[in-house]
Amino acid sequence: MESLVGVAAEDGRVLWQTRRKGSTAVIPDPIVSGDHVYVTSGYGTGCNLFKVSRGSAFSVKQEYANKVMANHHGGVVKVGDYLYGYSDGKGWTCQKFQTGEEIWAEKAKLKKGSIAYADGMLYCREEADKSKTAKGTVALLQATPTGFREKGRFDPPDRSDMNSWSHLVIAGGRLYLRDQEVLLCYDVKAK
Repeated sequence: MESLVGVAAEDGRVLWQTRRKGSTAVIPDPIVSGDHVYVTSGYGTGCNLFKVSRGSAFSVKQEYANKVMANHHGGVVKVGDYLYGYSDGKGWTCQKFQTGEEIWAEKAKLKKGSIAYADGMLYCREEADKSKTAKGTVALLQATPTGFREKGRFDPPDRSDMNSWSHLVIAGGRLYLRDQEVLLCYDVKAK
């Protein structure tokens, strides 16, 4: 990837473009909030926040570039003024959206994985691996800038010996986890 672009949904025409070099795989979805676009990727690239303005034409200004969040493929979520995700080398990380400042990072309690958000909670899933040192554990965290606040965890049954790269999905009060040909569904509605 050599640049970040904004396109018109109705016809695919390029509205704006700015240089943003990625490395190898640029997988996480951008986060759009107001007139800002946040992007992150792994392999040493890090993250950027761009402000997109529109006058007679679009203009793009980089607000920051740093390595606070270098997310390989597990995704990042924005909750209020903060971003949450797994940053290569740092672990699970909370980052201030507007400034790029690292608020907290926790590497020891849960290994690399994917993230989803619902009802004030972060659902984090270890990607697991063939060595079985990571089991595909799912942890429930409070979405807060005050630290890694774990509320519970479990290891899904019927684990394959492959990496758990599929992201967790939360819809209709249910948590869906896929591991190769196994699909698990958990009721996560408040009782």
